[in-house]
Amino acid sequence: MPGAVMVQTDATSRFTVLFPDERDGWSDSVGRLLEPQGVQTIVARSGRQALELIRTTPIHCAVLDVRMPQLGGLQVIKLMRELPAPPPAILLTQHQTGHLLREALGMQVFSVLLKPVDFNLLLDTLARVIRRFYENRWPVATAPLRGPTSTLSN
Repeated sequence: MPGAVMVQTDATSRFTVLFPDERDGWSDSVGRLLEPQGVQTIVARSGRQALELIRTTPIHCAVLDVRMPQLGGLQVIKLMRELPAPPPAILLTQHQTGHLLREALGMQVFSVLLKPVDFNLLLDTLARVIRRFYENRWPVATAPLRGPTSTLSN
């Protein structure tokens, strides 16, 4: 399957991704690139805000940074796992270590991406989230989300 497909009928039926607020404007740039693909992005300025948004807003995927202010990404993931239906999580890190990968695996993190994140790798990871968690459960599609043709193992 070259890419996953999603609906672009209204904001409530769009694939919604939570991103951490990055000082360099990365999350804003990613949001502008994903918007034409039918993806809605929401930015959290802190781990506490991310957790509150996950509790109160339909989020389909949470992209979190290990070093978010107030609560780090792993802390947010641990707390969101207590929610009835937590979204899949993608963790961003500046330094990938064996310890971090084991901890993330134990928390059922979907993927750990090294910063700076390559946009095509992020797009591919989001397409894999859609295929794994939302394929055949999403409304009829009108706008495709296309990732690179290569596949990565989870």
